[in-house]
Amino acid sequence: MGKNDFLTPKAIANRIKAKGLQKLRWYCQMCQKQCRDENGFKCHCMSESHQRQMEVFGQNPNRIVDGYSEEFESDFMEHIKRSHRFSRVAATVVYNEYINDRHHIHMNSTQWTTLTEFVKYLGRTGKCKVEETPKGWFMTYIDRDSETLFKERLKNKRLKSDIVEEEKMEREIQKQIQKAEQSLPLVDSKVSESAPAELKKPEDGAKIAFALGSSSLKPSIPEKKEAPKKVLFEETEDGHEEKVKEKSSKSANASGGSSALDELMKEQEKAKERSNRKDYWLHEGIVVKVMSKALADKGYYKQKGVVKRVIDKYVGEIEMLENKHKLRVDQEELETVIPQIGGLVRIVNGAYRGFFARLLSVNMDRFCAKVQIEKGIYDGRVLPAVEYEDVCKVAQ
Repeated sequence: MGKNDFLTPKAIANRIKAKGLQKLRWYCQMCQKQCRDENGFKCHCMSESHQRQMEVFGQNPNRIVDGYSEEFESDFMEHIKRSHRFSRVAATVVYNEYINDRHHIHMNSTQWTTLTEFVKYLGRTGKCKVEETPKGWFMTYIDRDSETLFKERLKNKRLKSDIVEEEKMEREIQKQIQKAEQSLPLVDSKVSESAPAELKKPEDGAKIAFALGSSSLKPSIPEKKEAPKKVLFEETEDGHEEKVKEKSSKSANASGGSSALDELMKEQEKAKERSNRKDYWLHEGIVVKVMSKALADKGYYKQKGVVKRVIDKYVGEIEMLENKHKLRVDQEELETVIPQIGGLVRIVNGAYRGFFARLLSVNMDRFCAKVQIEKGIYDGRVLPAVEYEDVCKVAQ
């Protein structure tokens, strides 16, 4: 058996020593080489392979450090997600568990020099709930996946409740219309009834008889036979007057019913406008224009991009259409984009917020657009005047 053979006691001892965790200051992340002592690390730094790696690092140091930082953060978060997803744990405990893997990304190769800086960074970015105690820093993992699902359920529940409320309101309107139509004949009959006749004693001393009906009491006076033509003429004249009254009452009731329905529809539209009008309008998948003059020197001013993600309702992650660069821009520095006639748009604010529609025409004088809703419970409804700020082009 040779001196440097694989099964010699010295070789076995060296492998056992190398298997455990060594001192981090004697580890080279670029070469992924762990040295056991200072002398070994010094010899490694003088080697040709290490010199080549240092030349590569010197060409773009920021990019390499950022890459190691992202990898270290993702591995650390994956570990705490698996091991301490629902518990409050000390940061040192999580870090010691993480570095047990011999091939982990070392912190001395990232942008954070200490564990405290890294923990504070996780607290600032909202990835973990961080608190400082006399026993050290403690952290709690924030389960974004469960939170996203919970928010999605709340959103779907809210949409369903809105749809149910709208359907209920439409049914109430239909019932009121039917009641108005049924009450029209009763109103006509009441209008057509003549006023109570004045009770007068006849000249010839005849008795007065009363007809007991359901509507009113009317005196019946015997008619004189001497002037039948006059009585007939008065009846036809009265009948003509009653017909004229019936027509006028019908037209008045019809106009009153339609105006009441219009008022109900207007109130419904105003209620939807109040409930759906928000101070934030960003949606995923729409095309926006960057209007930030601070980004003019970088060539992004008045350039278009697609909203890939909405952060905290007011900030959008924009992917530029020209160079595919990604920016995070506040909605105050963004502007909606109007497509060509016939293009697909999304209503981003107002009564019909969130619905997709087709652009029919544009009114340049009033700064509004005419759109027709596609899909949903309002499929086919035409909105004649929607402001430019409330509609935006959809990315194809």
